[in-house]
Amino acid sequence: MDDVASVAARSARGGLFQDLDFDYEARLALGAAACGTGDVGLVLATLDRIADGDPQSWFDAWMGTAGYLETLGEQASQAGHADSARWALLGASEYYDKAMVFVDGMADQSVLPPTFRAHRYCWEKVVDASGGSWVRLPVPYEGDSMPGYLLRPDASGTRRPTLVVINGSDGSLPGLMGYGAAEALARGWNAFLFDGPGQQSMLFDRGVPFRYDWEAVVTPVIDTLVTRPEVGVDALVGYGISQGGYWITRALAFEHRMKAAVADPGVVDLSETWTASMPPELLMLLREGRKEEFNAAVQAGTDVKTARTLAFRSRPYQADNLYDVLIEVSRYQVRDVVDRVRTPLLITDPEEEQFFPGQPRALYDMLPGEKSILGFSRDQGADFHCQPTGRRLTHTAMLDFLADHLPTGADPR
Repeated sequence: MDDVASVAARSARGGLFQDLDFDYEARLALGAAACGTGDVGLVLATLDRIADGDPQSWFDAWMGTAGYLETLGEQASQAGHADSARWALLGASEYYDKAMVFVDGMADQSVLPPTFRAHRYCWEKVVDASGGSWVRLPVPYEGDSMPGYLLRPDASGTRRPTLVVINGSDGSLPGLMGYGAAEALARGWNAFLFDGPGQQSMLFDRGVPFRYDWEAVVTPVIDTLVTRPEVGVDALVGYGISQGGYWITRALAFEHRMKAAVADPGVVDLSETWTASMPPELLMLLREGRKEEFNAAVQAGTDVKTARTLAFRSRPYQADNLYDVLIEVSRYQVRDVVDRVRTPLLITDPEEEQFFPGQPRALYDMLPGEKSILGFSRDQGADFHCQPTGRRLTHTAMLDFLADHLPTGADPR
C-alpha cells in the first residue's frame, strides 16, 4: 500500500508516476507530443507499460515504441510519403533518446551506444526526408567541428530570422523541436540546432566534455551562420533550454550579435543543484579543499545504484570523483560576468522549479540591461522545470518577445 508521502507527492504532481523523476519525464513526452513529436496516445500507451520507478521497464517500453515508429517511417519513406516519414522518424529518434533517460539506473549500461546510434540514425533520416529544407551545417571548433543543422521552412533560400537553440545538459536534437524549433519554423523563421561540447554526439562519439565558457561555442556558431545567405544577420535571436539557460547567459556576456534571447529558465549557478541537499559536514570538507576526506565520506555513504548515477552524471565533466566534479561545476556561474550582458533577455520562472529554485528571479535582479521575467503556474498546467506540459504556451510568449526585438519587416508574419 502506498505510504502517505508517496500519495501526497503523486497527487501534487498529477498522478502519472509516484517516482518524481519518472513523472517529470512523462510530462516532457506529453509536452513534446503537443508540439508535433510523436502522439499523445503513443505516449500514454508507452507509459502504461512502465513499472513505476523501474529503469529497465522504462527502457524496454520506449524502445518498443521507438522501433514501431522507425518501421512506420521506413515504410513511408519507401512509399514516397516524405511528410509521414519525417513525422514517424522524428518520433522514433526522440523515443530512442527517451529510452536512455534512466540508463544510469540500469545494471547493464552497454545498451547506451547502440541505442544512441539508433536515435541518431533516425534523426539523420529526418534530415534526409526534408526535401532540402534542413541542411547539415557543421561548425568549425578547435581544429574539428560541431554537428550543426540549419532547419528552414522550405528550400527556397529566402533570408529569414534565425533562432539559435542551445540545448541543456542531456537533451536531444529532436527534443529541441518541442522546445521551440518547430514553432519557429511554423512562423517562417529558421532554427539552428547543434551539439556542443559535452552534448550528445560530442560526448558519446568523441569524448568532448562540457566547458563553462560557452562564448567559445556560440561565437563560432554565429560566425558560421552569418556566412549563409538565408540567415538574416540582423535578425539572429537565441534560446537556451534547461542548463542552456546558464550557457546562453554566459555567452551573451561576450557575444553581442543576437538581437534578443530567452533563458528557460534563468540560471545563476549550476553548482547549487549539486550541493543543495549535501549534508553540512560534506559541504565543510568540500569548501576546505579536503579532497581525500570528502571522497572517502561520499564513497562510504553511497550505495551501488547511486554510485552508478554519479559516475554517469560526472562523465560530461571528465572527472572520476565527485570532489573534482564539484570543483569544475563551481566554475559554471554567471555572477562574475552578468554585468556585461546587454542583449535583451527574457527569463522564464515556473512554479515548482525543481532544479534551479529561486535562480530565475536572482538572475533577473542581477541583469543590468533590458530584461523581462515570465512566470508560469500550475493553474496554467505549466509548472515545473521548463514547463513540460506548457510548451505551446511557452513558445507563444518567447517567440513574441524575440519577434518584438527584430528589425521592422524581419519577421515574416
